[in-house]
Amino acid sequence: MSLKKIVEAVKKFDNFLITAHTSPEGDALGAQLGFYNIIRKMDKQAVIVDQDGLPYGFDFLPGNKSIRLLNKSCKRLVFDCFVALDCADLKRTGSVYKLNTQNKPILNIDHHISNTFFGQVNWVDAQASSCSEMVYILHNKLGLKMDDHTALALYTGMMTDTGSFRYSNTSSFTHLAVADLLKYNIDVAQVYRKSYADIPVREAKLLLKLLPGMKLCAQGKVAWFEFKKELFSGVKPCVDLADLALSFGRSIKGVEVVVLFKENLGKAKDVRVNLRSSGPLDVNKIATFFGGGGHRTAAGCTIAGDLGQVKMKVLAKIKENI
Repeated sequence: MSLKKIVEAVKKFDNFLITAHTSPEGDALGAQLGFYNIIRKMDKQAVIVDQDGLPYGFDFLPGNKSIRLLNKSCKRLVFDCFVALDCADLKRTGSVYKLNTQNKPILNIDHHISNTFFGQVNWVDAQASSCSEMVYILHNKLGLKMDDHTALALYTGMMTDTGSFRYSNTSSFTHLAVADLLKYNIDVAQVYRKSYADIPVREAKLLLKLLPGMKLCAQGKVAWFEFKKELFSGVKPCVDLADLALSFGRSIKGVEVVVLFKENLGKAKDVRVNLRSSGPLDVNKIATFFGGGGHRTAAGCTIAGDLGQVKMKVLAKIKENI
C-alpha cells in the first residue's frame, strides 16, 4: 500500500490516536506534531499519546503540550483510527498499542527498512530521510496550507534524523523540502542549539567519564563504548548521552562502525545495543540478527544476557561482516 491509501484513510476517518516509538527524539516528535496539525486543519479530532515524556530540549516545539503521557485515563480515549509513526513494528510504541482494544484500523507511516508492515494501511519508504519528511509529503498531497508551527515541527524532524543534513539519508528532495519549510518562521540556530547543544554541566561531566572508556577493534574500524549501570546510579540523565557518544565515535578517522552497549538500569538482565555505520557495513542486518532493526547506517537491538556476553556476541558478528 502507499501514500494514496494513507490519503484515503485520513479523509475517511474522523478521530485519530497518534503515537510514535518509545523514547521519542526529534523525528518522532516532529512527525507526530505535523500529523496532528494535518488532522486539526481538516476539522477532525486527534490526540497524541506517547509511552515516554518529552525529551530534554524539545519544549520549544509548538504544540508539545498536546502530547499526552500514557496513563490509566488514556483507556477512556475514543478513536476510530490508530496512527503509528516512525515505528518499525507495533511494539515500538511501548504499551500504547494496547489502547487499541477494539482493533481499529492502524495506519503505519515509517521509513525504517526493517518495518514489519503491521498496519492495515502501510506507507513505508526506506528512502525517505525521516518520518517527518513523509508527513511533509502527506501535507502537500492533501493540499493543505503550510503554517509556521507545522513547518518548525517537520524541519526539526528532518534536521535531527539526518544529523543536521550530514548523513547519507539526506537526499536532494530533503533539501528541497527544507528550502520550502524555511519560507516560514524557523530560527534554525535555535533548533540546532536546542536539539544538540545546551548540555547541562552534570551531563557533560558524566559524558567525560564515559568517553575515555572507548575501545577500538577490527584494525581500528570499530569503536565501542559501554555504559555500565553503576555509572548512572542515582542519576537520570536528561540528555541522550548514548547519542553524543555515538556521534563522537563516528567522527574518528578510520572508524566505520560505532557500537554502544548499555546495561539495563532495571532488574532485567539485558543490554541495549546501538549501532552506527559510516562505512559499507549495513548495521540493520546486524541488529536484525539479534532481533532488532533500523536503518542501514543506524540500528539497535536489546539482547538478553550480561554485558560481557553481549559484547562478545555482537563484536564477533560485526567482525564477520566488516
